[in-house]
Amino acid sequence: MNILIGLLIIAAGAFCQSSSYVPINKIKQWSWESYWIVQGAFAWLILPLLGALLAVPEGHCLCELVSSENSFNIGMTILFGVLWGVGGLTFGLSMRYLGVALGQSIALGTCAGLGTVMGPILLNIFFPEQGALASLTTSVLLGVAVTLLGIAIIGIAGSMKASTLSEEEKKAAVKDFNFPRGIVIALLAGFMSGCFNVGLAFGEGINFGELTPEMFKTLPATFLVTLGGFATNAIYCFYQNHKNGTWSDYRKGNVWINNLFFCVLAGALWYSQFFGLSLAKGFLIESDTLMTLSFCILMALNVTFSNVWGIILKEWKGCSSLTIAVLILGLVVLIASSFLPQLI
Repeated sequence: MNILIGLLIIAAGAFCQSSSYVPINKIKQWSWESYWIVQGAFAWLILPLLGALLAVPEGHCLCELVSSENSFNIGMTILFGVLWGVGGLTFGLSMRYLGVALGQSIALGTCAGLGTVMGPILLNIFFPEQGALASLTTSVLLGVAVTLLGIAIIGIAGSMKASTLSEEEKKAAVKDFNFPRGIVIALLAGFMSGCFNVGLAFGEGINFGELTPEMFKTLPATFLVTLGGFATNAIYCFYQNHKNGTWSDYRKGNVWINNLFFCVLAGALWYSQFFGLSLAKGFLIESDTLMTLSFCILMALNVTFSNVWGIILKEWKGCSSLTIAVLILGLVVLIASSFLPQLI
């Protein structure tokens, strides 16, 4: 029962994350860089900090975790957060050129596969005595391989979409649709976004041990990763504000209430995926396989729900039935990649 509850929590977080880009469509008179950093302030700074405080037992302070004993792991967790931040920037661009469905499918699929593998490999380089590579069992690696197969099939569906639609149909579905540029950006976004799970791996021990409830133990590390990502995004967005002369966006008082509301909503929906992941791990602790694959499962479900939104938003409108069939096949393979290792 605990495992089922854990999986349902991950699914709920995935649905929320996949919905987080819908409120952005309601933002008015702000450039991309302005709304991206404002929603990011909630998604990557304020809400993760509040989440991290849940891991602090009574009579203690979050700053106690900043010690010489944890300094290396804290530094690495933030570093991989910075790298993940690059992935976050390109992630937004991938949806600009490919749409929510295809952009999230390719980026998150790549993130799921590489994110699962990179953490144990890098941990083994720095801390070989921990035996982190033991978590990469044959069944886990098989799951990653099938994930990459799912990405390839979805990529084929995207290529079919690009070749069959007229320029007018492409623009009607996704305003700036550009498959060649989008596919490169989406793959880069997926690779860099996989650094999030690597950061979580390095920050696994940054908590108060037995004093921290199991379901809250990864929340301090989540905050450190998103803190690094926020720094990356802030630098880029403020540079774009300066370059494009869009500082005036923040002075448009007539849209602040509307835009702030939808930025907060988008940020909360986005953060819920990793808050839910932490909660879910508290229920999955009995299964080493599920603990290793929990990040991969989250990403696969993100892809599933993002394509549901893609259909709702009519991003695949005008595609042939064969293209849709290939897309569905890719999604089935991608989802199976997350659950297959548990059945072997």
